[in-house]
Formats: sequence, C-alpha cells, structure tokens
Amino acid sequence: MNDKPQTTNGKSDMAGTRAAPRSRISGLWVGLILSAIVLAFLLIFVLQNGNPVQITFLAWTGTLPTGVALLFAAVAGVLLVAVPGSIRILQVRRTATDEPARAGRTSHLA
Repeated sequence: MNDKPQTTNGKSDMAGTRAAPRSRISGLWVGLILSAIVLAFLLIFVLQNGNPVQITFLAWTGTLPTGVALLFAAVAGVLLVAVPGSIRILQVRRTATDEPARAGRTSHLA
C-alpha cells in the first residue's frame, strides 16, 4: 500500500508505467517531423510572396518571385556558415586522430 508514485531515473511517473528510453530512431522521427513542419512553412511563405522582384548580381540580371529570392538568400547564408564550419570540424577531427600517433612516436624517442 505505497501511495507514492513510482520514479524512473529520479522523475515521477504518476501512471505507474516505465518511460521508454530514447533512441536514435526516435530522435530521427522528431527531426523528420520538425523538418516537415519547417518545409510546410517555407512552402506557404514562397506561395504567399509571389510578386516578381528584379535581382541584379554582378553582371546578371533577372526577375524572381520575392519568396524564391529570399529563400535563395537564406540558403546562401546557411552555406556561408556551414561550409567553413564543416571544414573546421574536419580539421579538428584530423588533429584529434593524429595526436595519439604523434604521442606514440615521441615517447619512443625519449
């Protein structure tokens, strides 16, 4: 006759059932659902901003719907951040994997 709720990992569970552990697949599904919601909002944004706008870049000139032009600008901004960031991550990984090999070589020299 214990009236206290059961706990799992320090969290109260009023229903008396155990919570399922989180997995990579559950994280994937959450990411997929959030991506679908963002994509739906982007589609609505592009469809609502269909007025043509003239774009000039260096020697190129053209017209695009406003939503598409802003979407291209956002993608270009993401790439400007993601590409150097990815390169830096690769450099750090390479350095981290080379460190044990270098440490092994220098310890034999001493």
